[in-house]
Amino acid sequence: MSAWNPAADHPLTVWRSGPTGDPGDDLLEGIRLLERVRDGDGGATLRLYRPEPTVAFGQRDIRLPGYDAATSSARELGFAPVVRKAGGRAAAYHRGTLIVDHVEPAGQAMMGHQERFRVLGELYANALRSLGIDAAVGEIPGEYCPGEFSVHGVPGTASVATAPVKLVGTAQRVVAGAWLFASVFVVEDSAPLRRVLEAVYRDMALPMDPSTAGAAEDLVPGTSVADVEAALLAAYGEHTELLDPGAVGRS
Repeated sequence: MSAWNPAADHPLTVWRSGPTGDPGDDLLEGIRLLERVRDGDGGATLRLYRPEPTVAFGQRDIRLPGYDAATSSARELGFAPVVRKAGGRAAAYHRGTLIVDHVEPAGQAMMGHQERFRVLGELYANALRSLGIDAAVGEIPGEYCPGEFSVHGVPGTASVATAPVKLVGTAQRVVAGAWLFASVFVVEDSAPLRRVLEAVYRDMALPMDPSTAGAAEDLVPGTSVADVEAALLAAYGEHTELLDPGAVGRS
């Protein structure tokens, strides 16, 4: 399968990276990883990290008349504005989120582009379902950074949210010889994310329903970033061998 071909002889190395203090550089590390894998300097990798407060604007956002005002609003609310090379509209994240950069070498990387969204989106939804979250793949009306293969969650009786909320945004960057599938899992502390997203979308005159900006813990109270990371790795582990140096000595 050109989308993603897990196999025992093609393991996925787990790399947990920490924030450098430069949110723009942290974001670019995924692109640098893609280039290294493309050039044969490393193999299939799953990079995980918890970012500092950041609003990642898309390439189309920077051409809007309200972009400068949006970057000012982000800074005022404590979020560093950066521009990403993969993805659509603005997305926000902080230490209550988990960013996942899945990078693989591929001879014909573009061929599996759409199927990769479907396959990995469903894998991520399954990981969240294992935590008791009613998760599904698909865009919800009014979501920020809308995407056909976003992962959303449906509130239950114990949840804080009253309507479906976006839980995982996904994007891709494909180069000759490799692909990067970048995702943001929103897990904890959704209120500051909602505030900054509402502000920047208003500044850019883009439609966005603030109620779609939620977190996993809004649906299943007590869900943590560590819980989501463990569930994600378990979901990947059902399909491929994981080389996880960080698991040594961990309970």
